[in-house]
Amino acid sequence: MTDSIMSKAATMEIPINSNGDTGTLPEDDSLEQAAKLQWSLDEKVGSSRGTRDLQQVMVSGPNLNETSIVSGGYGGTAEGIIPTSSMKGPAVRYNAEFNKRIPVTGLGSNMHHSSSSSSMSAEEATRGVAVEKLETMKKWGLNTYKCTKQMISERFGRGSRTVDLELEAQIEVLRDTKRKYENVLRLARALTNHFYNMVQTQHALGDTFADLSQKSPELRDEFGYNAETQKLLCKNGETLLGAINFFVSSINTLVNKTMEDTLMTIKMYENARLEYDAYRSDLEELSLGPRDAVAMARIEAAQQQYQTQKDKYERLRSDVIIKLKFLEENKVKVMHKQLLLFHNAISAYFAGNQQQLEQTLKQFNIKLRPPGADKPSWLEEQ
Repeated sequence: MTDSIMSKAATMEIPINSNGDTGTLPEDDSLEQAAKLQWSLDEKVGSSRGTRDLQQVMVSGPNLNETSIVSGGYGGTAEGIIPTSSMKGPAVRYNAEFNKRIPVTGLGSNMHHSSSSSSMSAEEATRGVAVEKLETMKKWGLNTYKCTKQMISERFGRGSRTVDLELEAQIEVLRDTKRKYENVLRLARALTNHFYNMVQTQHALGDTFADLSQKSPELRDEFGYNAETQKLLCKNGETLLGAINFFVSSINTLVNKTMEDTLMTIKMYENARLEYDAYRSDLEELSLGPRDAVAMARIEAAQQQYQTQKDKYERLRSDVIIKLKFLEENKVKVMHKQLLLFHNAISAYFAGNQQQLEQTLKQFNIKLRPPGADKPSWLEEQ
């Protein structure tokens, strides 16, 4: 009888209104009676069977990993269902119905770690550059201090300096020669300017004589002779200007390029000599001091720096000797050619020997610019 009553209760319909609440039950109270009967039966079974049923429910109950979270309510679409078994790693899930996001912080932590690593590497690179610059400034300051100290001690006669009498005599001769050649260059440029003005005056005077010869019939021959003479002098003057300009250009190259390059090497040599003597004096002072562990380490470091400066000094000294030798040979060769050119051109011009003047320019491969070509074209300037 009990089973029939429960079967009847299980097959009955329970009406549900639009809000999901249960509606009014019919007047048939069979369901209530069945519930009371089932309660009385449970009371009679006892605690042993109740415990066994509870254990069975716990064992065979639903697996939490297989359940689903329904965000769209009853009857929602499948897009709103998020299986709990898939929520293992870092992810971001979206609810298709309400467009909501469930953030998981694993991915953000990786991005934060990557950005922090890049910022740390950039900071380390910047710190490395700063340390390198600091070390460079430190070495430069120490070297400047030692060289200044050595220079002052030499000037006041308290310090010793390395002296190469033969080399220093050659250097002094070069500097004196350069000063004299600069004076020759200055005078040659002044002669060129004055002679150029004279040639321009002769050219204007010849044009004036030629014009007057046309307008003065009674003095046509006299003006004509003078016009031709001035034009011939102007032509020869332009030829001489070409020779003098070549002479000036060669002297300028010798003085301001060849000699100046040798003097720059000499300046580097003198600076190396000052540094060498500064580190030599420093090593000598340390050698006279105590001989403990700290002092020995400083002496060893000073010995290495002294050897480095000594090698630099000897290398530059050798360079200066070689350059002075080649400079002397080049100077003799250049000046022999230029002085011969200057003499022959001046002599031929003032002797009125036009052929000899032109032959002198051909001998030294000097090409004159045509009239009206004082300024080089834009192609020649490229």
